[in-house]
Amino acid sequence: MTVARISSVMMVRGCLALPPGPSPLPCWYYFVFLCFIYIFSVVGNTAVMLIIIFDHTLRSPKYITVFNLAFTDLLSSSALVPKVLDISLFNHYYISYNICLTFMFFCFTLISMQAFNLVVLSFDRIMAIMYPLHYQMRASHKIILSLIAFFWLLAIALTGTAVGLLTRLYFCESVVINSYYCDHGPIYRLSCNDVTPNKTISAWSRAFVLWLPLIFILGSYCCIGYSLSRISTCKERVKALKTCTGHLSLVAIYFIPILVVYSFGSTMHPNARIVNLSLASVTPPMLNPIIYVFQTAEIKKSLKKLLKAKIQISHRVL
Repeated sequence: MTVARISSVMMVRGCLALPPGPSPLPCWYYFVFLCFIYIFSVVGNTAVMLIIIFDHTLRSPKYITVFNLAFTDLLSSSALVPKVLDISLFNHYYISYNICLTFMFFCFTLISMQAFNLVVLSFDRIMAIMYPLHYQMRASHKIILSLIAFFWLLAIALTGTAVGLLTRLYFCESVVINSYYCDHGPIYRLSCNDVTPNKTISAWSRAFVLWLPLIFILGSYCCIGYSLSRISTCKERVKALKTCTGHLSLVAIYFIPILVVYSFGSTMHPNARIVNLSLASVTPPMLNPIIYVFQTAEIKKSLKKLLKAKIQISHRVL
């Protein structure tokens, strides 16, 4: 099979069985909305990366992870949204099978890295709160960079295996992918031959990318809560907890929509499931830079300093 047909343009019509044709006005509203999300994601994540690059005070292990998160979000949005817009707005329903697999590899790798970055940030917070005197040693640059490198290799290995196993499949009937992009599950379910290896790697990928990170993050905050309960004054507890609010917001934005879809996916209308999954994929990259700019004092201070320096340079030129 060399060609796969994608029905994502139909997902917002409320009727997947309709033949392709001009999109009704609500479709245009939704995909124009996606376009704005993409622009905001690119601008926001680029701004966060530039702030960390130009401010040498933001070279701590925590901000190395924040930089990697912004970098991952930028690539994730750029890999997913333009192609979805191209398919949906311009009625380009067909995509070659090899390009579909390439598209899937980059999307799954980057979405996996979003979850793994949250794990690294969680590790950083638990070390900072539970072992403040040994934080520099337990969460050093070397350790954080090693964790990030390990998770990149893990994401690439899991996605590469899943995509590689798809090449052994053949399709004898429908080649219409019931998703908003070249998704792994909808593709292997179209196959005529044995898909047991594909189901197995899919289950392992969900465990490594969704459940294990979530369990680790929840466990780390149980430990953080216990550690905070031993702090004598309420003021110090609130101060320590404030350092976690940004990370907790990122965790909620990433995991809650996915868990809702997985929990109620069997009872949801296919169109509603596709729309929810698409929003769950594109919303975190847009909101992450907003959260870190407005909830992180160091980044706000650095942003003000950079803007002040730029204004001063402009006045000198004038």
